[in-house]
Order: sequence, then structure tokens, then C-alpha cells
Amino acid sequence: MIDKIYRTFISVPVSKEIMSKKTMLYSTIDSAKGNINWVRNNHLHLTIKYLGNTPESEFEKVIKSIESATNHVPAFKLRIEKTGCFPAPERPRVLWMGVRGVLEPLKVLASRIESNMEALGFPVEARSYVPHITVAKISYPQKTTPNVSLFLNSTYDPIDLEVDRVQFLHSETMSSETIYTLIKSFPLGENF
Repeated sequence: MIDKIYRTFISVPVSKEIMSKKTMLYSTIDSAKGNINWVRNNHLHLTIKYLGNTPESEFEKVIKSIESATNHVPAFKLRIEKTGCFPAPERPRVLWMGVRGVLEPLKVLASRIESNMEALGFPVEARSYVPHITVAKISYPQKTTPNVSLFLNSTYDPIDLEVDRVQFLHSETMSSETIYTLIKSFPLGENF
């Protein structure tokens, strides 16, 4: 039997309020002046760890490892505010909504997951963890680099994000769209 390979990741789901703010931010950029791929509202999330290609036969080990990392972690709150881009406004590749507030619980959780995934053979992320919610991606080459200055100068009222669970998902590209499938959800705060 062939072991199917999926692109997998671990994330925190976001609220409908965040989705509606992304829709507002969409209107800040003239799509005629550059090609921008906006993330569908139901695909928005706060990534904790991108695992990449994962054999389906490894899912159970990953699940046990996430359970170990999330055990005894209480739910916590973050604040979503501001906008930004990676790597630079002159040639943006990722547009994002910022994650603020008391970040220590998130960083501890991300570190525990990173460590547990490393033990399973998943590479450690080379860059330090910068929490954000990706709202759009920009690929090159293209004729015009999009002007993202209005996006970067946009303001909105901060949004509280209750982090009460972590999700393990996989993504598949089917014809022209990407489908996300929830493998398992891990509630936080149940062991307190």
C-alpha cells in the first residue's frame, strides 16, 4: 500500500471578526497593479509550525507529540492589530495582520511544539518565530510590484483572539484551489 504524503501544519484558528477585517484590508490594494493572492477567509489561521511533507503513516506520532506539547497548557488571549509584510515593502511576498499582547504563552507553546517535532525528525525553523496571520501572498516574477503602502498604513480596532485550541491540518491543491482538512483539534486548558 502506498503511503500518501500531505503538506501539514499546526495552527490556531481565528475568529470571524478577523476574517471580516481581512476583507476590509483587501480593499486597500489596487489589484490591477500587481498580482496578489489573497488567503480565503476560511483558510486564515495563526501558524505555529509548518511541517511540510508528512507521510500519512506518521500522523499518529505527530498527534501524540502535539498532545504532549499542549498538555497542561492553559488557554490564553492575544490581540490582533496592525499590518505588516515580509520581507520588505519594496518587494513584499507576504502581507499579514499582527499578533500582539502577552506573547510569552504563545512562544512557550510554539517552542514546545518545535522541540517535539524536531524529535520526530521535522527540521527546526531557521528563523525565529514571528507570530502573524498571513492574509495574502505575492509571487514573483510579475510585471509590477504591488504598492502595499495603503495596506501597511491601515488601522483597525484591535481584536481579541482567544487561543483555546491548536489544530493539526493538511492541505491539498485540487485543480485551482487549496483544500484544508482538519486532522485533529487539541483543546487547551482541559487539564487545569
